[in-house]
Amino acid sequence: MGRSENSQQAPRLLRLAQQFATWRAQRSFGTRIPDRLWAAAVKAAASCGVHQTAKALRLDYYAVQKHVQSNGSQRVTTRAEDPLPAFVELPASTLATAAGECILEFEKPEGSKLRVHLKGVQVPDLLALGAGFWNAE
Repeated sequence: MGRSENSQQAPRLLRLAQQFATWRAQRSFGTRIPDRLWAAAVKAAASCGVHQTAKALRLDYYAVQKHVQSNGSQRVTTRAEDPLPAFVELPASTLATAAGECILEFEKPEGSKLRVHLKGVQVPDLLALGAGFWNAE
């Protein structure tokens, strides 16, 4: 989130935090947070992020996250806007019975790559090979 976006979101969160403070001051002990406040918190989390919203509103992070997920919020701001890489596990038995040839590629976000071309039925220790690649500096 850029500095200008953050400065625009701060007044909204401050107003919402004030609404929560007012509700807390007037509520009876054990009263649940009203739906209108949860809806506003979910909306704030969609634009400001779950952590920042929970911290500003003095709410449990996991409770905010649960409400965001249950309300089907389409986009929650995270630190990394890039999607996480997909992982597909290939059981050794599948590799051994394949048509005899397989190519596996590993790629780090910074661009380094490892390509493994397998031929025949012998499968090397792919776990050790991958771990060596991912842990290499």
